[in-house]
Amino acid sequence: MIKGLAHVCIAATDLTATEEFYCSGLGFTKLFDFVRKGEKIGFYLTVAESTYIEAFRHDAVDVQAKSPISHICFEVSDIDEVIGRIRSHAYEVTEKRLGADNSWQAWTADPSGVKIEFHQYTKESSQVTGEDCVVDW
Repeated sequence: MIKGLAHVCIAATDLTATEEFYCSGLGFTKLFDFVRKGEKIGFYLTVAESTYIEAFRHDAVDVQAKSPISHICFEVSDIDEVIGRIRSHAYEVTEKRLGADNSWQAWTADPSGVKIEFHQYTKESSQVTGEDCVVDW
C-alpha cells in the first residue's frame, strides 16, 4: 500500500539560503516553485526518483520547540564523498561515526535548523540484517 517516502515538508526562514544548501551543498535539483500572487513562497526539490523535499517560507522557526519532524535521514552510497561535498560548499557537517545500528552516520543542519542525518549502510547494519539495534542513550 505504501510505496515509499513521498516528501518531507520543512519550514525555511530564508528560502534562498535553504535552496542553495540543498541544491549546491547536497546536490538536489529544484523541481518547481510554489508561487502565491506572483511571490515565491516555497519550492519542491528532487532528492531521488519519487523522493522529494517541500520547503515553505516561514518568518520565524523556533528550532528549540518540539516538532513533528525530528530530522531527515538520507541513505548515501559514500558518506566520505557526502561529507567532502558539504564541506566544499562551506557548510558544517560532523565527522562520520559508526552508529549503534552499525551504519556510518554524519550530521548537518540546513539554514533553518532542520537536522539532517546521512546513513551509509554496512553489511552489519540493522537495516540490512533486521537485527535489533540496542542503544544506551
